Amino acid sequence: MEINSLTGSASNLITNAQQKAGAAAQTIATLPVQKEEVGGSKDVAASDLFKPILSLKEAELETSAGVKLLEAENKMVGSVLDIKA
Repeated sequence: MEINSLTGSASNLITNAQQKAGAAAQTIATLPVQKEEVGGSKDVAASDLFKPILSLKEAELETSAGVKLLEAENKMVGSVLDIKA
């Protein structure tokens, strides 16, 4: 496996995760405030929060996977340098 493809895959994962997290955060931020809260006028159903929170968790896992790819690449490059030295 090429090192460039590992870096590219990791970069794509992390970039996609950032976009997913940003979209989910925007969705959560624009939900109406609950009645019990100051200035609230609507009820927010728990189901309204389910998808954006799930997207945030997916983004976290994708970022973690991207970081693990980068760590694996660093170990692989380190091993190659140790062998050549």
